Amino acid sequence: MKRKTILIIFLLVTIGNSIMAQRKAIPPEKPKLILFITTENFRFDYLNKFYNKLSDNGIKRLMNQGTFCKNAFYNYFFTQKLPGLATMVTGAQPSWHGIVTNEWYYPTTQKNMFAAYDNSVKLLGENIDSYHVSPKNLLTSTFSDELKLATRQKAKVYSVALSPSAAAILGGHSANAAYFYEQETGKMITNRFYLDSMPKWVEKFNKKGLPDTYLDRQWIPLFADSMMFESDADSAKYEKGFLKSGTVFPYDLNKISMIDKKHRDYTVLPKTPFGNTLVHDFAIQLIVSENLGKDNVTDFLAVDFDALGNIARYFGAASKEMEDAVLRMDREIGHLLDFVDSYIGKQNVLVIFVPANGAMLPPEYLSANKMNAGRFKHMFSYSLLKSYLNAYYGKGEWVLKYDNQQIYLNRNLIEDSKLPLGDFQNKVADFISQFSGVSSCVTATTLQDNNFSQGIEAKIKNSYNRKRSGDIFINLMPYWMQDVSSVSVSNTPYVYDAHIPLFFYGWRTKIRTVDTRVNITQIAPALSNILNIEIPNGAFDNPFMEFVK
Repeated sequence: MKRKTILIIFLLVTIGNSIMAQRKAIPPEKPKLILFITTENFRFDYLNKFYNKLSDNGIKRLMNQGTFCKNAFYNYFFTQKLPGLATMVTGAQPSWHGIVTNEWYYPTTQKNMFAAYDNSVKLLGENIDSYHVSPKNLLTSTFSDELKLATRQKAKVYSVALSPSAAAILGGHSANAAYFYEQETGKMITNRFYLDSMPKWVEKFNKKGLPDTYLDRQWIPLFADSMMFESDADSAKYEKGFLKSGTVFPYDLNKISMIDKKHRDYTVLPKTPFGNTLVHDFAIQLIVSENLGKDNVTDFLAVDFDALGNIARYFGAASKEMEDAVLRMDREIGHLLDFVDSYIGKQNVLVIFVPANGAMLPPEYLSANKMNAGRFKHMFSYSLLKSYLNAYYGKGEWVLKYDNQQIYLNRNLIEDSKLPLGDFQNKVADFISQFSGVSSCVTATTLQDNNFSQGIEAKIKNSYNRKRSGDIFINLMPYWMQDVSSVSVSNTPYVYDAHIPLFFYGWRTKIRTVDTRVNITQIAPALSNILNIEIPNGAFDNPFMEFVK
């Protein structure tokens, strides 16, 4: 009898544990945490090129255990980073959310405005005259803003990035805090737009001195040079690299970053894959310290592995440094997914991986491969334009500035001279169109007077904001870029810049590959849909719901 009783108790306990396990595995009605993972200058073809070197737990996990959208696109002209981040969280085009470029020119003040600049905001800590950032210049609401309103501020919203501007844009207007990297000290910080004092857990995290730990090491690639055949030679001449040690592996980061025996240059870290490691470490500490995903109100966390963009600018999208950075970021993503799966539960967390843009390969690399590529001599053409206008219309400051493939005209002078603005713009457009590398020019008047549903003009219109854009947009030919110091940039509407991989993983996601086109503006409305909350106020696209079971 005792044996039977023990056996019955054992069976009841086993059945009970089995039922509890099944209940835990059943996804709740809404995800407890939405984890937004992004990066910069991540080309779609990296997936295939580096597939055999990717870890099983990182991007491969997203690809094989979630919904993989093969044809996800940004549908506007200036595919820079901050417009990409703003588009993914608002569901709006830059023409509506207002972050048309990373920075823009104001003719009235004759000054440039950084996308997240807010002079009224002070930093927490000693350097109060630095990092004046907030989402003030973002003209529409984000998904997380609507989440905050719908939950009466109960939802917890955070963002983490190396870049202060990226953190501010990703967090939206109502974030509990946006954390970013202070390059003077190597600390993760925020400012007074969000908090009046630094949380104790952040101070404790900074005391660990992780940036010093990462900068005390050498940057040696994960794979031998002979196995990195997908990338260009390590000694490619077009690479900018580190000033102190050139462009060839390995890099002694301690030697590069030490100014003297007592002082370190912390600006080096974001130019290495270990900048992403710091973001990864901080994001995990944030999840634990702020108890994200631990109640029945959906929380939101955006994590930006933005060191990739810095590496592209210094070494190029075809470099071995970029390949190693992608592979290391893949492992950081894998560890982050392992953590949230175990700490919160895969069924409770909806993960979205969406880069802010792709990247163009260096024109020098493309030319060496017999492609029609080059660098547009924008300042040379700008100088000739001013001389031409002086000869044609008479001496005067007809042009105020060339900025971001746009030309800003002196509208006051044009009006005082009783010249039709549209005709003047066309005259400038016709002149600039003659230069090597220029495909076409589109005027602001043309954009205002016409509706475009497709083609380059439609993409330019999606990037055009009357208060923040220039008079003439310069569209370069494919594989051409401005003659800037960066090795690789992303600033065109072409496939290599606008086409990115998009993954959904975790909470109620289907395991499938989607071949049809998906616009990035469909993500934020989809997140609102699954939570039954209001769609962000600048979003007009249909929600993408094919990832939900």
